[in-house]
Parts: sequence; C-alpha cells; structure tokens
Amino acid sequence: LAGVNCLAYDEAIIAQQDRITNSNPLVSERQELSVLMREYSEDKVYQLKIKDLYKKYMHIRKTRPDGNCFYRAFGFAHLESLLEDSKELQKFKAVAAKSKQDLVDGGFTEFTIEDFHNTFMDLIEVCEKQQSLQDLWNSFNDQNVSDYVVVYLRLLTSGYLQRKHGFFQHFIEGVRSVKEFCQQEVEPMSRESDHIHIIALAEALDVAILVEYMDRGEGGTVNHHIFPEGGDPRIFLLYRPGHYDILYK
Repeated sequence: LAGVNCLAYDEAIIAQQDRITNSNPLVSERQELSVLMREYSEDKVYQLKIKDLYKKYMHIRKTRPDGNCFYRAFGFAHLESLLEDSKELQKFKAVAAKSKQDLVDGGFTEFTIEDFHNTFMDLIEVCEKQQSLQDLWNSFNDQNVSDYVVVYLRLLTSGYLQRKHGFFQHFIEGVRSVKEFCQQEVEPMSRESDHIHIIALAEALDVAILVEYMDRGEGGTVNHHIFPEGGDPRIFLLYRPGHYDILYK
C-alpha cells in the first residue's frame, strides 16, 4: 500500500508541476542537475537518488509534462546528438526517409501521414544545413512543429508494434490486440509511454536509448535500462513516475 501511496504522491507532484509548467517551454534550456536537488529539497529518498545521478550526469533538459514528453525528449535529444556527427545524421536521414513507405506498407494511408513525415524530414534538414542548436531548440518549442514530430514518432512506434505484433502481443495486458493497443495507447496525443513504446521506437529508428529510473525503490541508487538491450546509447533520459527528461553526461 505504501508503494501505491508513494506513486500517487509522485503523480500528484507531477500534476502540480503540469499546472505550473503549461507556461514553460516544451523543451527547456540545458540546466545544472542541481535544479532537481532544489525540486526535491524536502525529499530524503530522491535526494539520495539525485546524488547517485551526479556520478554520471551534469545537466538536465526538462520537457513539458503533457503526456508527450517521451517522444519530445527522444526527438530533441537524438537530433541534438546528430548536430555534431554528420555521418550518423546522414544514416538517420536515410532511415527517416524510408520510414514513411514502411508505414504505408503497414496499412497507414499516405495522405494522412505525409504532412507529419514532411515536418520530420524538414527538421532533419535544418540540422543538416544549419547545424545550429538554437534553430533546433526553437523548432521544438514551436507547438505546431513539435507536435507534428511527436505525432510522427507515435506513428512510427505504432507501425513497428503492429509489424512485430507476434512478439509484442505477449506484453499487452487484457484482451486487446496490438492494433487496438496502438489505437488506444500509442497513436493518440498525450498518452503516456512505457517500456513497450520505448523498445518499439528504438528498434524502428535503430537508435539506442538509456533510461535512468528515479523512483521510490529500495536503496539510494538509480537503476537504468538500455533499449534495445546491448545497444550503445546516444540518448540518456531520466524517468520519474509519469515523466521523461533529457540527461547529459
């Protein structure tokens, strides 16, 4: 029961932050990790966990807690990492370009996904041509551009789950098919993400993601998980119950 109460407490904190942060940027500036210490100044459990994070990370970039935070954090963190790596950027551009046809082959209507795909490709080209972090940051804080990228990443996640439905069916609770799960929990905006979403997106785009899980588990350490297993992550995310932010080594 204590665990349930703690979870409700964590979610209440995030809901409160949500009310405050609707005026916050969709993706924040890079901040010192000490902002977390101040946020949890009264919280002994999280203070220990944050001290553990300090061993590996120096900075955090927060995302607005609107249910789309995983996709927004992923999209920004990955493109930011590619600004300095033109070879990987070209590789990712090719994967992204081909991804629309994969969705069409999987039964999505080209007409309905075209605008989202175009926005995603335009953003990759911004990174390719201008290589400016400020331009990327501005794009992710333009609600229309940012939300179109989130929609496209949700579609890619859905498409991959459905393509590999035989594998993913085992992870879906209840009597829903993978397609029903995608229609209810993946494709709609503001639906939160779990392990299954992260695995699918990481594999769909061939990008490894490391997630640090900061929760009320025993001991003062933060556990991490790499998706897909054995990958070499370029992206580091912090998970707190119901929310994802970006971490920097």
